[in-house]
Amino acid sequence: QRRVMGDFNLVSCFVAHTDCRMNVEPAPGHFLFTSESVNEGHPDKICDQVSDAVVDACFKLDPEAKIACETCTKTNMIMIFGEITTSANITPEQYEQVVREAAKSIGYDAEEKGLNYKTCNVIVAIEAQSPDIAQGVHVGRAVEDIGAGDQGHMFGYATDETPECMPLTHLLATQIGYRLTEARKTGQLPWLRPDGKTQVTIEYKNDNGAMVPVRVHTIVISTQHNEDVTQEQIVRELKEYIIKPVVPAQYLDENTIYHLNPSGRFVIGGPHGDAGLTGRKIIIDSYGGWGAHGGGAFSGKDPTKVDRSAAYAARWVAKSLVRSGLCRRCLVQVSYAIGVAHPLSIFVDSYGTVKAGKTDRDLLDIVKRNFDLRPGCIIRDLKLKRPIYQKLAAYGHFGREDPDFTWETTKDLSSEL
Repeated sequence: QRRVMGDFNLVSCFVAHTDCRMNVEPAPGHFLFTSESVNEGHPDKICDQVSDAVVDACFKLDPEAKIACETCTKTNMIMIFGEITTSANITPEQYEQVVREAAKSIGYDAEEKGLNYKTCNVIVAIEAQSPDIAQGVHVGRAVEDIGAGDQGHMFGYATDETPECMPLTHLLATQIGYRLTEARKTGQLPWLRPDGKTQVTIEYKNDNGAMVPVRVHTIVISTQHNEDVTQEQIVRELKEYIIKPVVPAQYLDENTIYHLNPSGRFVIGGPHGDAGLTGRKIIIDSYGGWGAHGGGAFSGKDPTKVDRSAAYAARWVAKSLVRSGLCRRCLVQVSYAIGVAHPLSIFVDSYGTVKAGKTDRDLLDIVKRNFDLRPGCIIRDLKLKRPIYQKLAAYGHFGREDPDFTWETTKDLSSEL
């Protein structure tokens, strides 16, 4: 639990834990794995969405804009800062309006929620990109020769345990969070406020390297709420209107544990409860702790930054390999040097699930034959110079069905079987 606010109510604590019992140990040969997520009203997620709202605003006017925009927030304040080079004439006042509209879309419209888009202090500290970086990366270069915007290594992951080729722990944690936001914005649960966190623990078995979910072991929800709702109502309605529509009944049983607002009170939230910063939820943005992560955040960056574009490409590759039946589970790593177009390395690990008769080296050769992982080619093939990023900035960058998220549309590799 991120915070405990106000007096601790023992009665509320008891109600929140009525479904808490001794942990049920996983069956022999099984194991437990946990993923968490946060709602769009979480302070860090506010910042991710504001940063990507700035990216979208720039791309609407100039698809060639170079953007590195960070955001921080605290009580009734949002600051954007970084480097942006664009042919569009975007004034500080226009950036301020982008920030306010992003906060409004999340639902921060009153001080008691932790932020008010109408009255909050907005600080704009944007400068131009360093010409040293520009000349070494993209100036005067053809699309195919555009260099990576920085060094680094990025990962993509896919698994056949869900139709989305995503880990079920991450998928459920994210979908529960999205359902909280749906219920708040539609007015179905009017006591909800924007901030919140979710967490799902699942019992798995390992099927020769492939992950097979068995049951949901524990669900945790901590959601901001207004002053008027009781803990009993919170527990009852979270189960009925949030968990039940999202979590398949086949994974729930009499031993599933629920921790629903276990602190007993979560009225003070958003930037009032905690400061927020772009890029602090990179595991939530990707695979919920599965696979691996190179450490670079996505939001606030144009796609010449391979932290973003190469991570999308690596997901495209991994999902294509799994969907094509070449393996059941896959991790892909790519690495780059600043100003250099070709990746320095490509790595593929199928966790032992590669199709019979093939090896991981065969998968690597298939990747090299079918995917051009130079930054300019990734940007071209995945159509990344579009204003699509704000809607990506909450509830995960992968495993979502949206035609704008081109890296989720797999490449047909059936000829390689």
